[in-house]
Amino acid sequence: MWDEVDELVEAWARERPDLDFDGVAVFSRISRLARHLDLARRQAFTEHGIESWEFDVLAALRRAGAPYELSPGRLLRETLVTSGTMTNRVDRLAARGFVERYPDPDDRRGVIVRLTAEGKNAVDGGFTALLRAEHGLLADLPPADRQQLADLLRRLLAPFA
Repeated sequence: MWDEVDELVEAWARERPDLDFDGVAVFSRISRLARHLDLARRQAFTEHGIESWEFDVLAALRRAGAPYELSPGRLLRETLVTSGTMTNRVDRLAARGFVERYPDPDDRRGVIVRLTAEGKNAVDGGFTALLRAEHGLLADLPPADRQQLADLLRRLLAPFA
């Protein structure tokens, strides 16, 4: 099987035979796949009336388990954004009725962010659509190859964890 990355590597190898193109062969494919995944994510979330950033916050709350609530600090750690960005995101999600804030019973100065029923429906629908899309992207790989790919990517990402 030959693809556009093979053509790219072949052209560079012809022009720069002194270089090693193993990284290009791997990361150009990962980059192309990431674009396809990003498009699939946007499509899945758009079908359910949410944007990717909204999904990230709602999914963090959903993964927390019932009653689907977290402190803003924990949301920061889960979504890797700044506190100012998180405040803006929670404000916007609250305006849409996807989350609500209430005082933290353990800290008079703090608040808790809780997923509403509407937010839970949106994130569940978006996540189900995303899983369908991801399954489609992996459809040509048998389960053993999927596991091997996941294992290899885990090893590749380990130094960044």
